Amino acid sequence: MTRDSMFSYPKQDVVAGIVVFLVALPLCLGIAIACGVPPISGLVAGIVGGLVVPAISRSPLSVSGPAAGLTSIVLGEVSRLGGLEPFLTAVIIAGVLQFLFGVLKSGRFAALVPSAVIKGMLAAIGITIIWKQLPVAFGVSGGLLDIPANLHPGAIAITVVSLAILYGIKRTPLGKITFLSPALLVVVIASAMAQAFAGSATWGLTDAQFVRVPLGGLSALAGAVPRPDFAAFARADVWVAAATIAIVASIETLLSLQAVDRLDPLRRTSPPDRELLAQGAANTVSGFLGGLPLTAVIVRSGANVSAGGRQRLSAIVHGLLLLVAVVAMGPVLNMIPLACLAAVLVQVGLNLCKPSLFNTQWKLGLTQLLPFAITIAAVLATDLLKGVIVGIVVGIGFVLFQNSRGAVVTSREPNGAMLVRFRRDGTFLSKPGILATLAAIPNGSEVRIDGTGEYIDHDVKEMIATFLEEAPRREIVAHVHGIDLTMAAAGGGH
Repeated sequence: MTRDSMFSYPKQDVVAGIVVFLVALPLCLGIAIACGVPPISGLVAGIVGGLVVPAISRSPLSVSGPAAGLTSIVLGEVSRLGGLEPFLTAVIIAGVLQFLFGVLKSGRFAALVPSAVIKGMLAAIGITIIWKQLPVAFGVSGGLLDIPANLHPGAIAITVVSLAILYGIKRTPLGKITFLSPALLVVVIASAMAQAFAGSATWGLTDAQFVRVPLGGLSALAGAVPRPDFAAFARADVWVAAATIAIVASIETLLSLQAVDRLDPLRRTSPPDRELLAQGAANTVSGFLGGLPLTAVIVRSGANVSAGGRQRLSAIVHGLLLLVAVVAMGPVLNMIPLACLAAVLVQVGLNLCKPSLFNTQWKLGLTQLLPFAITIAAVLATDLLKGVIVGIVVGIGFVLFQNSRGAVVTSREPNGAMLVRFRRDGTFLSKPGILATLAAIPNGSEVRIDGTGEYIDHDVKEMIATFLEEAPRREIVAHVHGIDLTMAAAGGGH
C-alpha cells in the first residue's frame, strides 16, 4: 500500500475523523440556522462534504461542509428566489458550474482576486453573521431592534457561558486536550443548562429556542428534507444565484486549500482543479438531497491537521459519523439550545472581522484600506457577489492609478543632460505619467530616454515618437536608447 493511498494511515485518520465530527456537528447545525433554513439542510451538506468530496478530491487534509462564508448568500438568495426549493435548484446548477470550472482548469484564476477584496468579503460575512445571530443569542425571534423589549434571561445565560467557554478554554488545562472540541463542550454544557432551566417560568426556553431535526430514522428524514424545485431550472434569477454560489464557493475553497497545504506536515500540494471537480459534484448532490452549498472549510480542516489527520479517510469518517448522528441521535440533537449555537457563530463572525484585520489594512495604506473598506460597504449594502465585483473594480482602479505614475524617473547626467529612464515596463497604463514627464522637460534641453531592459508597448512607443517629432520645435535635443521605434508612427498613426 503506497503512502499516498486513502488508507495509508488508518489509526491516525480514524482518530482525526472523530475529532473533526465533534467540531463539525455544531457548525453544521449553527450555519443552517444562521442561514434561516432547517438544521437538517446543514447536516446533509456536512454528510455530502464528508462522503462525496474525498472520493474525487486529491487534497489529503481538506474537509468540506457548509461554510460561514456562504451564509449571507443563502440568506439573501432564499428570500430573493421565493423559498428554499428554488434555491436548492440553484445549488445543483452551481455544482455543475464548479465542475466545469475544474474541467476548464480555472483554479489558478482565483489568485487574480486582490487580497484586500477577499479580506473585505470575509469581514463583511463576519459582520453579517454577528448581527443575524445577536437576536438569537438574546433569545429574541425578531431583529436587533427587538432585543431590548424581548430579552430572555435563560438564553442570555447560555450565551454568556458559551462565549466564556469558547474564549476561555485555551487558558485552562482543557485547552491542551487535542480531541476536545470547544464548540462541542459548549453544546453539552448549554444543553444541560437548558434542561436545568426547564421548570422555570422565567428562565425556561420555549420549543422555538431549540434545534429541530426530524425524528423517526431514515423514513422521517426522507420526508422532512426539503426538495429542489426542478421547474426553477428555467428561471434566469436562479441561474444568477447559481453563478454567485459557484464563484464565491470556488474562491473560498481554493483559499482554504492553500491554507491547509501550508499546515500539512508532509508538505503535499493539492491540485486545485481536481478540488473544483470534487466540490462541484458534491454541491450538485447536496442540492439534490436538500442540503446547503458547501466548500472546503479551514476550521474543520485545521482541526483535522491538529488531530493528526494524514489522508482523506479522516474526512470520510467524519461524514459517516454525521450520518449516524442524523439517523440515530435526533432526540439528543433536539436538546441543543439555539443560543449556544449563536455563540459559536458569533465567535466565527468575530474571527472573520477581528479588529487586528482592520488595523493591518490601515497600516498598509490607502491602496489596501480603500478596496477593503469599500468591499465591506458594498457587500453589506448589496450582496456578496456585487460587493466583490465592486471591490475588484476599485482594486483595478488602484492598479491603474499606480501604473499611471512612476514608470519613469528623471535625473541629471554628468554633462547636464536630462535622463528619463524606465524603471519598469512601459504599457498603455503608464501613458498618463510618461506623457506628463515628457511635457515637463524644459524647452532647449538635452534629454536621453532610456528603456533598456524593459518592455515598452506600441502605445508608449508612438507617444515617444510624437515627442521626438515635436522636440525640434521646442529646441530639445533628444536621444533614445533601448527602444525600437522602427514601426512607431508619431501621433499614433492618425
